[in-house]
Amino acid sequence: MTETAVGKKPGSTGNRDKGKVPKAARTREIVLDILLEVLEKDRFVHDVLGEALAKYQYLEKADRAFITRLSEGTVERRLTVDAVLKGCLKGELEKQRPVLRTILRMSVYQLLWMDRVPDRAVCDEAVKLAKSRGLNGLSGLVNGVLRNVARGKQEISFTDLSLRYSMPQELVDMWSREYPREAVEGILQAFLADAPTTVRCNQSRASMEKIQKSLQRQGVKVSVSPVFDQVLLLSGYDYLERLEAFREGWIQVQDAASALVTEAADPQPGDQVLDICGAPGGKGLHMADKLKDTGLVIVRDLTEEKAERIRENIARTGLSNIRSEVWDALEFDERWEGQADIVIADLPCSGLGVIGKKPDIKYRVTEDRICSLAELQKQILTVASRYVKPGGKLIYSTCTISRRENEAQREWFLENFPFVPGKLKLPEKTVIDEQTVKMGYVQLLPGRYPCDGFFIAVFQKDKQ
Repeated sequence: MTETAVGKKPGSTGNRDKGKVPKAARTREIVLDILLEVLEKDRFVHDVLGEALAKYQYLEKADRAFITRLSEGTVERRLTVDAVLKGCLKGELEKQRPVLRTILRMSVYQLLWMDRVPDRAVCDEAVKLAKSRGLNGLSGLVNGVLRNVARGKQEISFTDLSLRYSMPQELVDMWSREYPREAVEGILQAFLADAPTTVRCNQSRASMEKIQKSLQRQGVKVSVSPVFDQVLLLSGYDYLERLEAFREGWIQVQDAASALVTEAADPQPGDQVLDICGAPGGKGLHMADKLKDTGLVIVRDLTEEKAERIRENIARTGLSNIRSEVWDALEFDERWEGQADIVIADLPCSGLGVIGKKPDIKYRVTEDRICSLAELQKQILTVASRYVKPGGKLIYSTCTISRRENEAQREWFLENFPFVPGKLKLPEKTVIDEQTVKMGYVQLLPGRYPCDGFFIAVFQKDKQ
């Protein structure tokens, strides 16, 4: 981080303007409030962080980056942080006051993973933060615990995967039953790695060359995804909404793995497409873009709020062959019976494949939850299968890594419905090399490929 040890701006004399809060204290106060909402009130970090960044958008880019890194990092590494703290505290961490517990957690994260902030500054700022929140009597505890961590941090190590990578043991055990250890460790490492923003290019709106030149002209660092060459990796920008390519609808935030769903479907001019759980609309927009003003794409989701998000993206991109509707995917719509050339069923799932972007997910998912989601998926697939016309396709996808929701679901569907494995089309230029593609499905694993964890299966309906 570019924040200095004592919170000075470059060139500052260090004298505090009357009535102003020092920079370091201000940013840490914001992070503390974010983490109290997330860790103590069970809210999602991306929601609370988004609200905070909107409220404090006047802060310098470096300050907002610091707030983001410290907030997300503390949540991401919480299990490891707590293990470190439990080795230094006399009492149980869970019995400490929420504010104290949160100050200690965010400070330990800084000590272990944010080496641009000197250890002494981390400890001093934590003590100030404790005092500012009325914990004067506990400031000595804060100082002592953090200085102990700082002195011994070079010796901190964990042999088990759960604590080393801050992943609940239940999930480590599940993946260990399903994949070799090296694959599991690759997944866990990938979740903790920094990742750029991924955007898919709407090529009916602008050429790849035009889009890349526009982004580079605005100072964005751009590279092409090795998974799908119509997806760009962006870094170094400030606000996405300020980029010409975003405002003009030339790009859509979407991971390369998600973008492969439409490629796998291989839509043809004039196709009628139904996307049954489509918010915020990335796959449907990609489908409409590939159809080049032909056919029709209907993107549905459960609530008006979700449908409105889809409409906003449709309006921004200017695509004319796509509409958004509110519809419960569990309810059969007889108007669409046997009418769709392609049905996209990107269904509710455990979301384990996107833990790298939404770290809260790993603390909320259990195997019981996965079982209940698998049953919901079966109910929705039963309805969705009726929309596909003879010879048409159903594309089943999830953003998770769970055989119960993925491979087992595919086997169940083929055994119970008049479908056969369909041809899964991949981009001509891709690093994906899986034998299962020949059988019409693929499980993408983080660590093996630079993308989210994703499952895609193509089913083709029998011609009647």
